[in-house]
Amino acid sequence: MNDREVAEYLLANPEFFAEHAEMLATIRLANPHGKAAVSLQERQMEMLRDKNKHLERRLAELLRYGHENDSIASKFNRWTIRVMAERDPYALPRTIATGLREIFDVPQAALRVWDVAEPYAQADFARHVGEEVRIFAASLTTPYCGANTGFEAAQWLTPAVGAVADESASGHATSESAHVTESIALLALRDPEANEEASTFGLLVMGSADARRFHDGMATDFLTQIGALASAALSRLLPR
Repeated sequence: MNDREVAEYLLANPEFFAEHAEMLATIRLANPHGKAAVSLQERQMEMLRDKNKHLERRLAELLRYGHENDSIASKFNRWTIRVMAERDPYALPRTIATGLREIFDVPQAALRVWDVAEPYAQADFARHVGEEVRIFAASLTTPYCGANTGFEAAQWLTPAVGAVADESASGHATSESAHVTESIALLALRDPEANEEASTFGLLVMGSADARRFHDGMATDFLTQIGALASAALSRLLPR
């Protein structure tokens, strides 16, 4: 009999070791940790201990993720309350961006909206946006997260504190904001009441000097919720 046939026989006859219990004490197996041979029972106990350690590590990981999600959910709730409490439409874009920086500890945040109602046409948040940005925003089906490869929208962001300090010390500004914005998140703003083709009316951008803050493998559930709530709030700036 070969190894496979022996294994198949034992699986098909689970009562074998019950009928030959004395064999369990005589079977010696190689110790995976390089020690002397161990009995079958000892090997089974070692396997169970390894399995328990793996399960404990997995449980600790799940608990950590749970705590992180609870923290993010709490921050999202605080940010939502702040946005909903803002009564001044002119101040709303600033409230949204400032809240992201202060509550979510996002180093940089800014937004632009276009095709707004006439009373808001001259506001800073409605400044001209290139056609390429509009096309890119309309193409986003999920938030973009990743390296800042020179996005035009990154120029809307305020340079990081380090860049401002460098400017004060040297007497001249850092050459490009991309130098202090290594990673970026871009969220399309869409009118919840418009049809899909004409719904995009803005872009929310967040940035960080940390290249790992926003990356292409990160979960985007909360970013999607942020984009949806910001879109609903800012839709009051659109002509009706």
